[in-house]
Amino acid sequence: MAADIAEQPAGYARLLEPVHADPIAEVAAAVAARRPRHVVFTARGTSDHAALYAAYLTEIRLGLPAGLASPSAVTVFGARPDLSDALVVGVSQSGGSPDLTEVLRVARASGALTLAVTNNPSSPLAETAELAIDVAAGHERAVAATKTYTAELFALLMLVEGVRAGDGVLPAEERDALAALPDLAARLLDDPTARGLAPRYRFAARMVTTGRGYAYPTAREAALKLMETSYLPALAFSGADLLHGPLAMADPDVPVLAVVGAGPGGESMREVLAKLGERRADVVAIGPGDVAGSASRIAVPPVDERYAPLLDILPVQQLALALALARGEDPDAPRGLKKVTSTL
Repeated sequence: MAADIAEQPAGYARLLEPVHADPIAEVAAAVAARRPRHVVFTARGTSDHAALYAAYLTEIRLGLPAGLASPSAVTVFGARPDLSDALVVGVSQSGGSPDLTEVLRVARASGALTLAVTNNPSSPLAETAELAIDVAAGHERAVAATKTYTAELFALLMLVEGVRAGDGVLPAEERDALAALPDLAARLLDDPTARGLAPRYRFAARMVTTGRGYAYPTAREAALKLMETSYLPALAFSGADLLHGPLAMADPDVPVLAVVGAGPGGESMREVLAKLGERRADVVAIGPGDVAGSASRIAVPPVDERYAPLLDILPVQQLALALALARGEDPDAPRGLKKVTSTL
């Protein structure tokens, strides 16, 4: 897991190379030419969080309604929704999930434009879809996904911005911003702050993660990583949902990881942090700048809020790894988990 985490800056740089960036641009141009009226994502597990990030991007950057499909509606209940005006995107590291493949097959039969985003371009998912994007993360050693997750984020960001451009070609300003991310990620991974929190939470009984907007998928992925590697019950809430009841369980014995960006989503978290402060919750804020109401902070370089998920998750991965080791667990081979999960 440590090796996979360390490879992520190189993975970002790899996707910007023409051999990978050009095919993504071609897919983006094809999507733009079809002019879908809405976008449906289908995914499981970690990839579901990448798909949620892409749904936010799609609605905010493209102005298209976007949502996540329920695969069981198709595979268990036999639903055949009319997706003729949709772009349907399957996101899967392995591309081997039968339920996701079936969703794309049914969607394509109904007239949808289908796209597979996967780390295995020869997978059943990629072969079923009309279009495919290779996230080019390489072999992932650990069962808990790290570098494949961020590769999906990066590829989906390039896709959406390419569709927004119309011809798939990213504007120079966008390319420059993306080109800065590998170095920012490398420097962030050198920061020991997140790893140093492991002894503090070694005996935690549960944890809460929270964020809004682009940061919400990061909060959900953070909770999943903690559960996968340390078997630590972790609940993820959007900042807004946290105020609608779950805030009642916040107290000094329940650590909270709050992902707080530099844009509107982060600003909307100020009230959440203030409420958590009133309850004397043990809050660690992840983001740029000084975050009011938090006792601790994992500093992340300030970037546009839509790029932040590519950085914010990195210290969380390091914390999950260090915490698992501190609790005497094996983060490379969590009990009961396999790299490819077959669901119907």
